[in-house]
Amino acid sequence: MSGITGCPSRGYLQTPLTGLKPVGRRVPAFPDGGKQKSKIDLRYMNSYWTGSVQSCNTKQLYLVKCAMDAPYGGDMTNTNPVVFPRINVRDPYKRLGISKEASEDEIQAARNFLVQQYSGHKPSLDAIEAAHDKIIMQKFYERRNPKIDIKKKVKEVQQSRFVQVIVSRFQTPTSIVILKTSIAFLVLGALTLLFPTEEGPTLQVAISLLATIYFIHDRLKSRLRAFLYSVAAFIFSWLFATFLMVSIIPPLPFVKGPRNFEVTTSLVTYLLLWVSSAYLK
Repeated sequence: MSGITGCPSRGYLQTPLTGLKPVGRRVPAFPDGGKQKSKIDLRYMNSYWTGSVQSCNTKQLYLVKCAMDAPYGGDMTNTNPVVFPRINVRDPYKRLGISKEASEDEIQAARNFLVQQYSGHKPSLDAIEAAHDKIIMQKFYERRNPKIDIKKKVKEVQQSRFVQVIVSRFQTPTSIVILKTSIAFLVLGALTLLFPTEEGPTLQVAISLLATIYFIHDRLKSRLRAFLYSVAAFIFSWLFATFLMVSIIPPLPFVKGPRNFEVTTSLVTYLLLWVSSAYLK
């Protein structure tokens, strides 16, 4: 038993008390020369055990209090805010981490997420809000002043049904066909420029119609289709060339004479007839 020491003739009981000096009392262990049993003062034993239990309870309470005061997952007293890593990025879209094609809902969602993540750092919040406001104002300006996307418009025109029908009537010819038709219409254009007449280039225009009929018949092997296609191409080319000369193309300075308008119109007509002769199918 802890705290008790004995000897053949005497017993010694020491009862340590908290905050007091050790108290000891000598008790005869074997009175009458060892004829009787040892008698120990139970009051001192009770005092010893009571002090030990109180000391143990105090230590347990202290350990529980320390465990409750200890922060979970590390030191919770660190109050340094998290800084937004893209705070100095100039592009507002890159600063919010979105693309330039993002919708307004995606922009707002990115802003709310970043504000929630970096709410403890005021410069970060200011940078996020500034990028968000700049993007919203830019979207608003684009709605008020829409830009014409040329590539998108060209793609829409190419995919339209009318253009698809027209494109389907043309094909890529061989090099021999391109060479023969090019030589023929270049000669007609040179004759029109070199020998202008007072009546206009009537003869050269008639020859261009016959050349168109010949080249289309040479490819299609059908006289009726060649005639119809050639006449339709000639009428369209002459009307379209007249429209261009009246509204868009100015008079050419190197074409002199009273028939400047007719000569320039004939040159544009030759170009369109060459396209019909070589590429029309």
